Amino acid sequence: MKLSILDQSPLSSGKTPKDALEASLRLAQYGEGLGYKRYWIAEHHDFTGLTSSAPEVMLGYIGGKTKTIRLGAGAVLLPHYKPFKVAETFNLLSTLFPDRIDLGIGRSPGGSAEASIALSGNFLENVRQLPDIYNDLLHFIRGDFPENHMFSTIQPAPLPPVPPDVFVLGTSRKSAKMAAEGGTGYVFGQFMGGTDPEIIQSYKDAFHASGHKSKPEVLLAAAVICAETREEAEKIALSNQVWQMMLAKGEGRKGVPSFEEAEAYVLTQEEKEQLEKMKTLQIIGSPPDVKAKLEKLALDYDADELMIITITHKEADKLHSYKLIAHEFGY
Repeated sequence: MKLSILDQSPLSSGKTPKDALEASLRLAQYGEGLGYKRYWIAEHHDFTGLTSSAPEVMLGYIGGKTKTIRLGAGAVLLPHYKPFKVAETFNLLSTLFPDRIDLGIGRSPGGSAEASIALSGNFLENVRQLPDIYNDLLHFIRGDFPENHMFSTIQPAPLPPVPPDVFVLGTSRKSAKMAAEGGTGYVFGQFMGGTDPEIIQSYKDAFHASGHKSKPEVLLAAAVICAETREEAEKIALSNQVWQMMLAKGEGRKGVPSFEEAEAYVLTQEEKEQLEKMKTLQIIGSPPDVKAKLEKLALDYDADELMIITITHKEADKLHSYKLIAHEFGY
């Protein structure tokens, strides 16, 4: 089973945003050393505790300090941007780091309504136009606009020897349809609440082969925390779980709390119930348990690759989790 990393570049309490971004670099380097196939970094705006607002900048930074691991955005939130600029940016990255760049596309705002307006004006109108924006992006990446199209005479230079590999991220039939009709890969966000394997099947059934991808490719993104024992993994996981509750009340600006801070945080009965529901979307345990659950998840969703997101307070716990998983899978 191929394994990859999805990173949201989270801030931990007591740390600075610079600390968080530098930790993202170290995660990519560590993952490369362990044999992970890809490292993707997310995009968020005015989102408390998540520090990567410009994944393309981080990819340039990380690309220059890694050698083999594929690098990608997970995801560029396309309704905010013009497709020509996105194609230029990722062609430039693909020129600098040949055959290593992925372009993940998302349709969510990635932040508050105010942040969306500040970024791109009428976000809902941009989402309505997304199919056209997405198609233009694919034409720019593939260089195959019809001859009579107004954009057929321009190129998103520099043109790399190998163009970026395009994926659509999502949890809905709309995102699956976009990926299928565009002939791109599809990343299903199980950790975001995606629980319907039929969405992936709909992508595979409707897939249209493209010049760059002859068959469907499914990555399954899952939230995982692995430690030597289940008890230790659950202890580590508490910080992120409580942080999600804090964020919902606007109380998590200092970042992922320590175990002591999380344990001392008073949850309402409703939050305790939400916490239990959250746990059903996470894989937490010892290496053998985590491997068994990931393999079952991949089988249930017919995934070609597992993309793992791990959020912890301590950087060492995160790196160790990825190490244990890699070793358990024989990397």
